[in-house]
Amino acid sequence: MEKFTYIGTTKDGEPVTETVDAVDRFAVYDIARENGHLVTKVKKAGGFSLGSLLNVERINILISRVKEDQLVMATRNLGSMLKAGLPLSRALSVIERQSKNPRLQSVMRDVRERISKGDGFHDALARYPKVFSPLYVAMVRAGEESGSLAESLQIIGQQLEQTSSLKKKVKGAMIYPAIVISVMGIIGVLMMIFVIPSITETFKKLDADLPTTTRILIGTSDFMSNHAILTIGGMILVIAGFIYALRTRIGKRIFHFITPRLPVIGTLVKETNSARTARTLSSLLSSGVDMLAAIEITQDVVQNIYYKQVIAEAAKRVEKGSPLSEVFVESEKLYPILLGEMILVGEETGQISKMLDEVAIFYETEVTQKTKDLSTIIEPVLMVFIGGVVGFFALAMIAPIYSISDSIG
Repeated sequence: MEKFTYIGTTKDGEPVTETVDAVDRFAVYDIARENGHLVTKVKKAGGFSLGSLLNVERINILISRVKEDQLVMATRNLGSMLKAGLPLSRALSVIERQSKNPRLQSVMRDVRERISKGDGFHDALARYPKVFSPLYVAMVRAGEESGSLAESLQIIGQQLEQTSSLKKKVKGAMIYPAIVISVMGIIGVLMMIFVIPSITETFKKLDADLPTTTRILIGTSDFMSNHAILTIGGMILVIAGFIYALRTRIGKRIFHFITPRLPVIGTLVKETNSARTARTLSSLLSSGVDMLAAIEITQDVVQNIYYKQVIAEAAKRVEKGSPLSEVFVESEKLYPILLGEMILVGEETGQISKMLDEVAIFYETEVTQKTKDLSTIIEPVLMVFIGGVVGFFALAMIAPIYSISDSIG
C-alpha cells in the first residue's frame, strides 16, 4: 500500500484535498468516488522527486499564457453551462478539468475557491488583469447585478471572438509582405557580402570606365564585405532602435498619427478602430453597464492614442449632458461619419446598443473584405518592387560588359 494525495471537488463544487492509502492510482479514484468526490489530480504523498524539488507545476503556470482562443472557448462553455442550470462553482470546475493550459487551470481553481469563500465572481476575475480585461470584468459584474450572468458571458464570448478574428485578419494581411521584404533584405545583404565581390573583381582588374550604377554597387559591396560584422550589427541595431522608438511616448504618437493618414492602410486603420469601438460599446451597454463606465472601458480597449483622446472627450461631454454622437460626428478625420450618424439614430430611437452592433458588423465585414483586397493589391506591388531591385542588379552587372566591349573594340 502506498500513500496518495488527490485534489478534487465535492458534489457541491467545494474544493477538497485528501491523503489516502491505496494499491495504485486507479484505486484512489475508487476511494474518492465512494467519498462522493470528483478527482482532478492525483499524486504520491511524501517522498523525494525532482518534480517536487523544482515545483514543475508552478513553473508551468508561470511560463504559460492564456491565449485569446482559449479564453473565448472557456467563456462560451461557461455561459452555456450556466444557461443549462449548472451552479457557477461546478461550471468553473468543469472548465478547469477541460483546459490543457496550466495557467488557465490555476486561475479557474483560484476563482472557484474564492467564490466558495463568498467573493463575487467579478472580484475574483479582477485579480487576474492579464487574463481578464477590464471589459470582461465589467460585463461579468453587470451580469451578476442584473441576474443575467449566462447571457453576459455569451455576449463576452462573441465579443472576444469577433475581436480576435479581426486582429488575425489584419495581421494576416501584413505577414505576407513582411516575410517577402525580410527574405529579400537578407538575400540582398548576403549577395553584397559574398557574391558581388567575386563578380566585380574582374571589372576592377580591367580598369575600365564603369557606369554609375556599377560603381555604386561595387562601393556598397566593398564596404559591406570589409565590414561584415559592422553591417549586420548595424542592421540589427536599426531594427531594434525602430522597435524601441515605437514603444516610446513620442514614437507612439508619431506612428499613431501617421497610420490613419496613409493611403489604403489608413482606411483599414479607421475601420478597424471603428469596429472595435462600436463592438465594445455595444457589448457593454447590452450587458447593462452604464454609459460613462462603458465609454471609459472602451477608452482602455482602443490602442491608438488619438482615438483614446476622442473617446475621453466623449466621456467628458456625456457627463455634462451632451449626446454621445456629438464627438464622433466632429471627429470624422478619425472615425467615419457613419459611426456618428448611427449613434445619433440610436439615441433618437432609444436603441443605441443595437445601432452600435450593426455598425460593428458593417465595419468588421468591410475590414475582412479590405484585407482580402489588400493581399491582392500587395502582390503586384511587391512584384514591381522585386523587379526593380533585380533590374538594378542586372543593369549594374550587364552595363560594364558593353562598356568593356567598346573599350576592347
